[in-house]
Amino acid sequence: MYSIRIIRDGQEIACAQGGEEAYLLFSGAYREGDAIAFSAPSRHVIVQVDAQVAPARVYLPEGEFTYRLPLSGDNPAVYPPQAFMGEKHLIAIRPAAGNDYRNLAENPADQRGEVCAYPHATANVETRNESVFAARNTIDGVHAAAGHGEWPYGSWGIGARTDAEMTLCFGREVVVDAVVLYLRADFPHDAWWTQATVALDDGFEMTFPLEKKDGPQRVALGGEHCIRSLKLHRLIKCDMPSAFPALRQIEVWGRDK
Repeated sequence: MYSIRIIRDGQEIACAQGGEEAYLLFSGAYREGDAIAFSAPSRHVIVQVDAQVAPARVYLPEGEFTYRLPLSGDNPAVYPPQAFMGEKHLIAIRPAAGNDYRNLAENPADQRGEVCAYPHATANVETRNESVFAARNTIDGVHAAAGHGEWPYGSWGIGARTDAEMTLCFGREVVVDAVVLYLRADFPHDAWWTQATVALDDGFEMTFPLEKKDGPQRVALGGEHCIRSLKLHRLIKCDMPSAFPALRQIEVWGRDK
């Protein structure tokens, strides 16, 4: 049974269920601390946490996950202004069919902190711990890169750290053959990386050049690799005064094993 529940102060205040999919139209304003609890009989599902947020194809190792509504602090800044606002909210979950070659990294429903839905992005530094510079922004599916800060320009900012690294976990084995990076391109505010290294958890590692560019930079991985996670690190900044290189989006192309 597919189900969607709104949880407030530990209590269920709305619910919808379905044998093949579920949709919940919640009438009322959200409050800080509210959460959406999803459950499904399948591990591969498509969820939509809000009508203003793109659907997310996610893997649920436990068949369920709880989405913490991003209402507090600076969390709303990385979503469209209308997201989670107002008195009417449409939420959905359905099975994800097929095993097509696709960007396995994209997950608009990813969040900072502990999760049980994948893919999930984390980093050892996020500039000033602000949501607009969080690693999860790099897999939200938005490619607009000619600015920085609030939506649609969220990015992974490294706080000028020379040891910055980001990890992307898939939650299961996947087969991948290419990575595509979109650097943040708010020039001349931004610097850029001239070189980076991707390390796969099967032991493969590749160092590659990067350009000052607003657009995709594809890195072929020399064949297929069966992995559960990868790391982007050894980021070499260009020789210019700006201390602000950043990553707008990472794509990882492949399929489920």
